[in-house]
Amino acid sequence: MPPSALEQLTRLNINYPMMFKLTNKKTNRITHCGVLEFVADEGKVYLPLWMMHNLLLEEAELINVESVTLKIATFSRFQPQSEDFLDITNPKAVLENGLRSFACLTTGDVIAIKYNQRIYEMCVLETKPDPAVSIIECDMNVEFAPPVGYIEPEKHIKKDEAVVDPVDLMPAPVGFVPFKGQGNRLNGKKRKDSAQSEVATNKPTYIRGIPDYDYKIGTLTFLHNMKPINNKEVKDQDEFKAFTGEGFSLREARK
Repeated sequence: MPPSALEQLTRLNINYPMMFKLTNKKTNRITHCGVLEFVADEGKVYLPLWMMHNLLLEEAELINVESVTLKIATFSRFQPQSEDFLDITNPKAVLENGLRSFACLTTGDVIAIKYNQRIYEMCVLETKPDPAVSIIECDMNVEFAPPVGYIEPEKHIKKDEAVVDPVDLMPAPVGFVPFKGQGNRLNGKKRKDSAQSEVATNKPTYIRGIPDYDYKIGTLTFLHNMKPINNKEVKDQDEFKAFTGEGFSLREARK
């Protein structure tokens, strides 16, 4: 800003640090800013290029400058204008370092943050407690919205691995096993009205601590605990599914 602006401001009862409201009356666009130096030529002010884009302002056009007082910021939410911002390891630290060169924020503005020889544009979606706030010496909570054009990747649900029954890992029973075998008719013929069924064998009871003697080097077997089926709970779930059209645990439904 020109030195004459500083002389006029010092005569007025204004609050420091100095904040200004910039208005482009042709487009009714408004933004807020601070001041870096009072060394400009008379009748001229110098603005960053991104601020001129926010105001839809061209060089040598008229702009209205008004001294204002802004409240201290408590919250702000930003939206990156490019997905490249996701490649930054610590985006909050980068944003905090970039905002040190700013005096205030205005909702709807698109600010420019420089990091690693690149310019990242950030849209100010929301500020509290007012649409325009001061960020000098303040504690401000920051949130990020998904970048423009960002599509969240679909989550591929992996199918459950085959459940291994611990009983199958028990060694085969040795010696006499009662009721093991197959029934036969006295005439030696088989029944025609029933298909041949597999012989059901009683599995031994699983006992922890018995090693797997059939273990093969280079393989891993993960055991899953088998939960006994609760017939009443299954019935309740079927009734709830028929009512809502969706099936999920009753514990989740009660929550």
